[in-house]
Amino acid sequence: LPFYYEVKMAFVIWLLSPYTRGSSLLYRKFVHPTLSRREKEIDTYIIRAKERGYETMLTFGKRGLNIAATAAVQAATKVPGTM
Repeated sequence: LPFYYEVKMAFVIWLLSPYTRGSSLLYRKFVHPTLSRREKEIDTYIIRAKERGYETMLTFGKRGLNIAATAAVQAATKVPGTM
C-alpha cells in the first residue's frame, strides 16, 4: 500500500492531538455505544470471572495447604533421633 506509514502516522497524530480530539470522537461514536449495548453481558462475564477466580483461589489454597502439610509430616518423620 502506498503511503501506508505516512497515513498511519497522520492517523496516530490525529488520535493524540488535543486540538482534533480524534480518540475522543472515535470513543463517543463507536466504543461507548457498543459498550452500552452490551453492558449487561459484560457485567455477567465480570461476575462469572470473579466467582471462578474465588473458586480457583480456594482450590489452589486447599492444594497448597495439603502439600505443605504432607511436606511437614514427611520432614518430621525423616528427622533422625526423634523416635
